[in-house]
Amino acid sequence: DLRKQARQLENELDLKLVSFSKLCTSYSSTRDGRRDRYSSDTTPLLNGSSQDRMFETMAVEIEQLLGKLTGINDKMAEYTNSAGVPSLNAALMHTLQRHRDILQDYTHEFHKTKANFLAIRERENLLGSVRKDIESYKSGSGVNNRRTELFLKEHEHLRNSDRLIEETISIAMATKENMTSQRGMLKSIQSKMNTLANPFQDRFPAVNSLIQRINLRKRRDSLILGGVIGVCTILLLLYAFH
Repeated sequence: DLRKQARQLENELDLKLVSFSKLCTSYSSTRDGRRDRYSSDTTPLLNGSSQDRMFETMAVEIEQLLGKLTGINDKMAEYTNSAGVPSLNAALMHTLQRHRDILQDYTHEFHKTKANFLAIRERENLLGSVRKDIESYKSGSGVNNRRTELFLKEHEHLRNSDRLIEETISIAMATKENMTSQRGMLKSIQSKMNTLANPFQDRFPAVNSLIQRINLRKRRDSLILGGVIGVCTILLLLYAFH
């Protein structure tokens, strides 16, 4: 009866360990496929949490079966020690040793598969954390890039404004120089005309009156020209600062 129970437990353990190994393999394949954005027909339609729960359940069941098989082997050892026939003891010891070897192999395979599964899960958790950090960094970099772009646009706008102001100042300086030159020419002409008109002012009052009107018109033209230049300069400055 003990050997029959041992063989039954060994068969159950063998099936459980095969399923347990397939679960660990499918877990790794599923995570790799999810990470590569790829899924195949052999990939089970289970998410990570379902596989984790199934792993815990199967691990508990296998540990219980290993415990039961260990108890059966202990009972077989007690029975072998209590038997009185030497030849029977030798056969029982051989059978017991074979069952112990099977139990040891199953225990080793279970712990190895469990350790591999836990290592894969820990690695995937670390990779998931790293991916989240990378995504967070990328999103933060995107915000920084937008801010940098806005700063660059503002800087370019300021440079354009400075360049426009410099051009306006250059135009104003050139206008000032032109006005100064024209003013000098007008003064020279006025001086010559006054020199020519002075001898005739007393003798020819009409000529004197004509000269005065010419001088008034020149002053009026100068005022109009100065006003036009001033208005143009103000408009250019308003446009530049706007």
